[in-house]
Amino acid sequence: MKTIILFILTSLIAHFAFSQDTKIFQSDKLTKIWETPATLLTPESVCYDPVTKTLFVSNINGKPTEKDDNGFISLLTVEGEILELRWLSGLNAPKGMGIFNGMLYVTDIDRVAVIDIKKKSILKFFEFPEAKFLNDIAVDQNGAVYVSDMMSTRIYRIYEDKTEIWLDDASLTGPNGLFVENDELLVGCKKIVRVSLKDKTITPWLEETGGIDGLEAVGDGRYVFSDWQGNVYLVDKDRKIEKILDTTPAGINAADIEYIPTLNLLLVPTFGDNRVVAYQLK
Repeated sequence: MKTIILFILTSLIAHFAFSQDTKIFQSDKLTKIWETPATLLTPESVCYDPVTKTLFVSNINGKPTEKDDNGFISLLTVEGEILELRWLSGLNAPKGMGIFNGMLYVTDIDRVAVIDIKKKSILKFFEFPEAKFLNDIAVDQNGAVYVSDMMSTRIYRIYEDKTEIWLDDASLTGPNGLFVENDELLVGCKKIVRVSLKDKTITPWLEETGGIDGLEAVGDGRYVFSDWQGNVYLVDKDRKIEKILDTTPAGINAADIEYIPTLNLLLVPTFGDNRVVAYQLK
C-alpha cells in the first residue's frame, strides 16, 4: 500500500514539475475561447463552412503517409461542440481542405476527395499518381482548386473536372500552406511568395519564415501562419512577423490553422494532442 501511495505522489510531483517547465507562450493579442475534448484523432486541418456555419476537421488517425483507410472528417460547431466525430470516413490520411459550391475538397496523400456536404458522401477522387505528399488546398472565386505537394516543388490544380501540374518551380521549396487572395495565390514554402493566377509570375513577399503549415488572411491587411511545431505568427501590415502562440514546450503542435474574419476566430488543430483550440485575435 505504501509503495502505491509513494508511486502516486512521485507521479504527481513529476507531473507538476513538468507542467512548470512547459509553459505555453500566448500573446496578449490572443484570448483563448474554447478547446475541444482530446477525442479527435490526429487532427490536421480545420475548414469553416459559411453556409452551414460549421467546422470540418480532418483526422489522419494514423501515419500521415499510410494508406490505411483510417482517416475521417469530424463536424464541429463554431462553439467547439463535436457534433459528429466521424462525420465521414473512407479516407486514408486527410489533410488540407477547401469548399466551393457545397463541395468539400480534401487532400489524401496522392489524391483529392470531392465530398458533397449536403449528401455527406464522397462523389469522386481526383488521382495524382506523381504526387508525393499532397497537403494544403485553396480555392479561387472561379472554383479552381489549388493543391500543394510538400515533397516536391509543385502546385497542382483541379479545374473544370481536369487535373494538371499548374506550377513547378525550383523556388517553391516544400510548398505547403496556400491562400487565395484576389488574383494571387499565396504559397508558404519556408517563405511566402505571391503567385499571379493569371500568368503564374512568382513575387517574393516574406523571407525566412521557416516552415509554414497553415496560412490565412485576417482581413485587415494582416496574416497569420502556423509552423506545425507549435508556433503561430502574426504578420502586420508592414510585413513584420510576431510570434503570438508557442505550445512547443508542452509538445503540442499547431497544424493547418483556420481563421474566420466574421467571427474573429483563430482555430488551431493540435495534431498529436487531439484537440482543436479556438482563440480570438486582437
